[in-house]
Amino acid sequence: MKTPSRNTVIRTILFMVSALIILYSLPRKSQRSYIYELNRPWAYSLLTAPYDIPINLDSVSAEHVRDSINSTFQPVYKRDAMIEQSAVKAFADTLNRLLVPPTQRNRMVNTLRSIYADGIVSLETQKSIDSGDMPRVRFIQGHRAVSEPTTSFRSAREAYTAIDSLLPGEVYSRAIKAMNMSMYLVPNVVYDSVESSRLYREVMQKAMAPIGIVQEGERIIDRGEKVTPQLYVILKTYEEMSHNRKNGLSTHEVYSVAGQSLFIMILLAALYCYLFYFRRELFENMRAMAFIMFMTVVFAVFAFAMKHTFSLGMHMVPFTIMPIMLLVFFDSRTALFCLMIEAMICSGIADNAFEFIFVQFIAGVTAIYSLKELTNRSQLVRTAILVYLSYCCSYVAIDVIRSGSIDTIDVHMFGAFAINAVLISFAYVLIFVVEKIFGFTSKVTLVELADINNETLRELAEKCPGTFQHSISVSNLAFDAALRIGANAQLVRAGALYHDIGKMNNPAFFTENQHGVNPHDALSPQQSARIVIGHVNDGLKRAEKAKLPHVIRDFISQHHGQGKAKYFYMTYCNEHPDEDVDPQPFTYPGPNPQSRETSILMMADSVEAASRSLKDHSADEIANLVNRIIDSQIVDGLHNDSLLSFKDVKEIKEVFISRLRTIYHSRISYPKEVAKDEEPK
Repeated sequence: MKTPSRNTVIRTILFMVSALIILYSLPRKSQRSYIYELNRPWAYSLLTAPYDIPINLDSVSAEHVRDSINSTFQPVYKRDAMIEQSAVKAFADTLNRLLVPPTQRNRMVNTLRSIYADGIVSLETQKSIDSGDMPRVRFIQGHRAVSEPTTSFRSAREAYTAIDSLLPGEVYSRAIKAMNMSMYLVPNVVYDSVESSRLYREVMQKAMAPIGIVQEGERIIDRGEKVTPQLYVILKTYEEMSHNRKNGLSTHEVYSVAGQSLFIMILLAALYCYLFYFRRELFENMRAMAFIMFMTVVFAVFAFAMKHTFSLGMHMVPFTIMPIMLLVFFDSRTALFCLMIEAMICSGIADNAFEFIFVQFIAGVTAIYSLKELTNRSQLVRTAILVYLSYCCSYVAIDVIRSGSIDTIDVHMFGAFAINAVLISFAYVLIFVVEKIFGFTSKVTLVELADINNETLRELAEKCPGTFQHSISVSNLAFDAALRIGANAQLVRAGALYHDIGKMNNPAFFTENQHGVNPHDALSPQQSARIVIGHVNDGLKRAEKAKLPHVIRDFISQHHGQGKAKYFYMTYCNEHPDEDVDPQPFTYPGPNPQSRETSILMMADSVEAASRSLKDHSADEIANLVNRIIDSQIVDGLHNDSLLSFKDVKEIKEVFISRLRTIYHSRISYPKEVAKDEEPK
């Protein structure tokens, strides 16, 4: 039995882990639920009542009834006779100890008794009475409630003032001052919270009682009908009753989870199939697969969380960041396909699946079209504006089609789209984060690396001016060829500029930097070959020190492949005609080019260097040179590991020939100026 490869196991684990995370994050549905909004059309088919559903008041009417009850409800109070009796008795005993005459004492006791008869209440109750919120209260007498006005009630302070005013004279004044009246003025009319709550519940239950009933089998709402406030309440009641009914609940949950699992696995399998058949290089690249699945899972989980947190949360999620990131690192087709897979995964919880997918598709196409080459931050601002406009236009279009009117357009959606557009600007930061985590190199970074003011390139220009000019010429040749065959032209340009940085260690040993003196004349062919070949390893060390990306280091290590330093190899062979020469000391370490881009650089490097030695730059000589060099590389098998086709090679040759003919075209010789006193010859 064939053992699965390591990459197959990793891809399988990525698939299963991604599916499980998305499935776990999906909202659980114990019963079938519907997503709808007040005053918006019903997006589902006919809904009938599976059982009797009471018709409750809508939210506006219920709030009106509740406010009316709160404003007219009379709380329940009770009189505490024990407080009155104990206070009056203690008051009389104190007067006896103060030796108040009997006549005055009896009058003071009767006054206190009358104050208690009117009622003493707490300070909080008195505040409610003074504000007009409590004009009457109720007292329970037997089995009936008796309503009484609150005008006679007093707080303890008011009761003290009343006693003082009802008992004028020096005798009463001295007695009152000698006593601590706060001890005898205790509230005897107290709030009865138990009875008040009971009566309030009874009133509310009667007021909020269902005003009708939707009988079993009766029609509730059909597709396209407007969700009125009354229908909204009926639907909420139906959902609540469905949630509370336990019959068949576990079976439904099993089917719901099974359906969601199948739904997610089908979509992820479609993504795998696309990558396998149309983007095999990404499918074989585990870092690329991990990044794509990571983006899919993160945006799905984020969308589910936003939907749970905000009513318009799904529309705030910047889904277009996903195609922007994939476009920067991979290609536009992969970016759009992954966006559609993501949109379909999230459509399961969207308010309207068709509207959601349509809006995300239009926004994704707009982002991809407006961002063909991301080279600076201003492009993201333009893209964010265009994406916002595309969101708004597509939403208005689909809403008008569905409702047949512009009155149903929700202006809050435009605010959600604005938040979405603002979040797109964070893509620039995320690009650098992804580069560090997954080891990718974006086009933004390639543009920065291709800047000749870069520190490494400035050093190359100072130490090896000839090599620097050679690198620029090679980058121009390779860039044009990459554009012609559809390769990554920006990557080729950057790689070409850095491919010979190892020559900075020994600049004088390379012909383009020599000025009449050739140090190889004093060395043997083996020594010369070792120095020339060493510029590859020297370049890799410099690249590591400069922290150049791995894709740039590939150009350094592969631009000679496993070819030979033929000049020194042939020289040695000619000097030792009878010896079986070992080619290893004259062979570059390689590896051979592994991509179309590195193959293009190898061809451009050899052709540009050889073209400098041509004495005749006619069209035929240039064409012969290009064909001879590239054909010899192919015969030597140096391009066997890259993905170049015969058509690609043919077009590359045509570009090189055309470009070199332009560089070395013949120029008109200018006539010399003849002196005025001389006759022109």
